[in-house]
Amino acid sequence: MSDPRRADVCAVAIAEAFRGDGERLCNPIGNLPLVGGRLAAATFEPHLVLTDGFYSLLDNVPPVGLDEEARLAQRVVGSWNPYRELFGLLWQGKRHVMMGATQVDRYGNQNIAAIGDWHQPKSQLLGFRGAPGNTINHTTSYWVPNHSPKVVVESVDVVCGIGYDRAAELGAVSSRFHEIRRVVTNLCTFDFGAADENGVPTLRLASVHPGVTVDEVLEATGCDVVVDGDVPTSRGPDADEAAALEWLDPGGLRFAEVPDQ
Repeated sequence: MSDPRRADVCAVAIAEAFRGDGERLCNPIGNLPLVGGRLAAATFEPHLVLTDGFYSLLDNVPPVGLDEEARLAQRVVGSWNPYRELFGLLWQGKRHVMMGATQVDRYGNQNIAAIGDWHQPKSQLLGFRGAPGNTINHTTSYWVPNHSPKVVVESVDVVCGIGYDRAAELGAVSSRFHEIRRVVTNLCTFDFGAADENGVPTLRLASVHPGVTVDEVLEATGCDVVVDGDVPTSRGPDADEAAALEWLDPGGLRFAEVPDQ
């Protein structure tokens, strides 16, 4: 039996990041995170709350990548969700966001602002966006479509999303909702099931995608990563999930982001 397509494995790994969330706002950002988050909602996490990205919470799980007319026709609005209501959810920890990361380090600190010295960066990026508030107020995961030593690094150039080491320094004020759950890449999945000598959670290699070896992941990683024994292989979609993926991503956006290896 041939290996599943890499993008489908990534979609399932992203969906798995939302497992157990129940009635929380599932808020993935980007094409493959949207596919994976909606896959979770369409299969094993039916109580996840989805947003249309504008002003509504949805009562269904629509496909991604639709034009405006099709998007409006496919969605079933469950409730109005203006910004003041959304921030109420965020401040209570009732959200799980999956963001991108231009850099992420062993403690889960994330950078999407700039590369190089802050005073004179080599590259100016998006800015801090909502990353600091996300990481303090509710669960956050990260999606990395191009795993390399320049992305998974020892220390990020600018801290946007707050990792476990900085959260520990803040003390009890940060512990209520702070959780960096997963880092899913095109090569593997990391979690934070290990700890450093001070008991601070740090990156652990949770699984490698089919066709990828542990050595290949470590070579592509610019920081120390804990490897506990035999690392499992990330699973592909089962029959129901495969059918759901075809419905959720009819245009194949996931394959444009993560092509077959």
